[in-house]
Amino acid sequence: MTSDARSGGAEPCDAPQESASPSDTADRVVELREEVDQLKEAVTSHATVDQAIGMVVALGRVSPDQGWAVLREVSQHTNIKLRTVAEMILVWGRQGDLPPDIRAALEDTLDKYGPTQIPDSHPAP
Repeated sequence: MTSDARSGGAEPCDAPQESASPSDTADRVVELREEVDQLKEAVTSHATVDQAIGMVVALGRVSPDQGWAVLREVSQHTNIKLRTVAEMILVWGRQGDLPPDIRAALEDTLDKYGPTQIPDSHPAP
């Protein structure tokens, strides 16, 4: 019995071939580097979104699932990528600046999920 048979199968499809030409190998290296870059960006984006959810949870007094729903709805209603909305919320947390359209969408969406208004917002007449 070979080691391949004991481990449950043949070599993975992505395993380098012994007969691969230098240009095939170079192409594969480029593909792998692009994949690594995409994965790094995804990890960074995920952290940004998680932090923004945390702010929405704390300030809007909603659950984490509701915080995610709030971000998603604000993104959809403003036609701005969710990651960008999350970045704006993090900047708002550090500097107090939030574009009026994002603030309005955030307040409207939180009204559906949470009991309070955003701090420093003006009460509705």
